[in-house]
Amino acid sequence: MITHNDQLDLLRLIANNISNNISCYAFGGTAMMFYGYKDETKDIDLLFEKEEDRQEFIKALEELGFEKSDPIKIYIPEKLRDKNRPVMYKRDETRFDLFVKKIFKTVISPKIKEDLYAVHEFKEENTLKINVLRKEHIVLLKAVTDRQNDFDDIKKIISKDKNFDWQYLVDEAIWQHEHGDTWALLDTEKTLKELKKYFFIEEKYFKQIYKAVKKK
Repeated sequence: MITHNDQLDLLRLIANNISNNISCYAFGGTAMMFYGYKDETKDIDLLFEKEEDRQEFIKALEELGFEKSDPIKIYIPEKLRDKNRPVMYKRDETRFDLFVKKIFKTVISPKIKEDLYAVHEFKEENTLKINVLRKEHIVLLKAVTDRQNDFDDIKKIISKDKNFDWQYLVDEAIWQHEHGDTWALLDTEKTLKELKKYFFIEEKYFKQIYKAVKKK
């Protein structure tokens, strides 16, 4: 497990080892620690817009002793067959899940780019810029990645944030569906059905999802 302070120290070290400026998006446990939703995480999830940025980041990880790891026990088989599955690097109990352009079939939408929660810059000779996603996007992507503890993290986010915007979440899932993501909407519906056991979720959101599925 890695604490928030450990994460900051590690990102500074990575920034010190990169040869170019890099920008990426943080979601998952990484982003949750920036929010203060959790104190530690096993995995650091990052999404890059360019493959060359991911490769530069990997080079810095290898300089710090991280080694490539097999995602076979982390993601379900259906997700592992997707060409946009992550590259994973691990050292001791700390793991990086590194995506480029897509998280499986989920793309970097205009809303993901525009509605950031925060931006953290780690400046050395070059700058590592970490764009922290909005909480609704974190929930959507945790529904999509569907790993052990992802659902518990989703519950934690919603429990801690009474202003969670269900409509925003559903709108983003529908947008992804309309732009070729065959999983996001179904994964969101599955997650919402499970969440109804713990939280009040209005029926109108399910109706919007089912209407979008039929329309497609």
